[in-house]
Amino acid sequence: QVQLAESGGGAVQAGGSLRLSCAAAEYSISKFCVAWFRQAPGKEREGVASIDTDGTRNYAESIEGRFTLSLDSAKNNLYLQMNSLQPEDTAMYYCAARVGRWCDFRDDTYIFWGQGTQVTVSS
Repeated sequence: QVQLAESGGGAVQAGGSLRLSCAAAEYSISKFCVAWFRQAPGKEREGVASIDTDGTRNYAESIEGRFTLSLDSAKNNLYLQMNSLQPEDTAMYYCAARVGRWCDFRDDTYIFWGQGTQVTVSS
């Protein structure tokens, strides 16, 4: 099974930036559909961004234009560059993967999950 580990979270002020990393082990991350999800306290988990096995990126409307995915196949890492962060972006961010070519944001279909990294944005 693929093992995922997130890093890069932290506390920033509104308007700031962070880059999250999802490091994969055991298998090449590019062979999986991989997505970033986030969950704020008291809210349901929501999909943020995903990358299909052919490299197609998909973004949630709430973050489109502010967040960008990039894949480093050599390092087996998937990055989420987050710019213009807002307090509503505060959440635990998770990297998840599943077998299959095409991604979506149905979190119950993802079988591999990391432990998460906390992002806190203050106003």
